[in-house]
Amino acid sequence: MITAKSVKELRERTGAGMMDCKKALTETDGDIEKAIEVLREKGLAAAAKKSGRVAAEGLVKTYISEDKKSGAIVELNCETDFVAANDEFIAFADNLAKIAVTTSATTVEEFINEKFDGEATVTEALTGLIAKLGENMTVRRFVKFSLDNGVVKSYIHGGGRIGVLVEIACATESPVVEEVAKELCMQIAAANPLFLSKDDVDQEALEKEKEIYRVQALNEGKPEKIVDKMVMGRIQKYYKEVCLLEQLWVKDGDKTITKFIEEKSKEVGSPITVNKYVRFERGEGIEKAEENFAEEVAKQIGK
Repeated sequence: MITAKSVKELRERTGAGMMDCKKALTETDGDIEKAIEVLREKGLAAAAKKSGRVAAEGLVKTYISEDKKSGAIVELNCETDFVAANDEFIAFADNLAKIAVTTSATTVEEFINEKFDGEATVTEALTGLIAKLGENMTVRRFVKFSLDNGVVKSYIHGGGRIGVLVEIACATESPVVEEVAKELCMQIAAANPLFLSKDDVDQEALEKEKEIYRVQALNEGKPEKIVDKMVMGRIQKYYKEVCLLEQLWVKDGDKTITKFIEEKSKEVGSPITVNKYVRFERGEGIEKAEENFAEEVAKQIGK
């Protein structure tokens, strides 16, 4: 006999709907453990049906270890901002960031096979959440940083729309180093640099920029002999736009980020170095399908 108590227990343990729980218990003659397996199997089927739908909403989350020597950033996507605001979705994303700090995985494929809660893998746990919340979800990407001397710092903007992770090296332990890391996180979130320094700029992209500037200058009627100088001047401006260390500090437009770091290094008494950074913006690069509402309604009613 299927009791209300057993249905309630199964529902609390799986998050599945009441009727689904009742059906699963009926199929398994009231055995809750077997019913959980049945619901997981159905969850896999439900997730498979949703996997083709575009998931471009979601959250970017970060986690920093207590000693501030390690940190991670992850992007978890879903279909709507409504689900992105769901407490269980948020908790899942937070847990992913914690797992990412200690993972040995180097790819998303490896990462989603990590244990999520001691038993289920990330994939299995995500499948359960998909079945429960009714949307396609994907673990899109993650990055982890770790170092011995310095700090790892993170910043989340817009409730998870943008996330930044920065690794700052310094031989001297000082609150100033963390202050620098914090300011750089804010800079990266606001100014969105594409590269750390001039040395990191892709040479092929740089040559394309030079050619564009050269053609622009010639089209403006500038003499050939001064075109090269104009191109180099515009390239320097390009560096200031796309390279973090060349950018003007958003809090003080009279100094570059390099100058700001140099000043703080003198204050600490040791060189402060930006090792690396990463900036995730939710859904960037994901092509969203353009829906025609009238056509969608017509499809639903069979016209």
